[in-house]
Amino acid sequence: MEALREVEDPELGMDIVELGLLYDVAIDDSKVTVTHSLTSMGCPAGPMIQEGIHDAVQSVPGVEAVDVELTWDPPWTPELMSEDAKFILGFG
Repeated sequence: MEALREVEDPELGMDIVELGLLYDVAIDDSKVTVTHSLTSMGCPAGPMIQEGIHDAVQSVPGVEAVDVELTWDPPWTPELMSEDAKFILGFG
């Protein structure tokens, strides 16, 4: 989870955890599956964010395989952001 705080949405300049884009992290022995969303279906930073997720998790000692899954269920909304992110981005 801490490694994923290093992955930023370059358009918003905040990490995916604070933005509420990280939905689930499942660990099965040395395989980690990360389920996330994006702020919109047309997010141009999507591939960059997915690569960042993969690289951040792969760098964790003991992780041998990483699966990055994009979901739209539930759709992301600003309500999923942390209180700090809402404040910084003017949503509250």
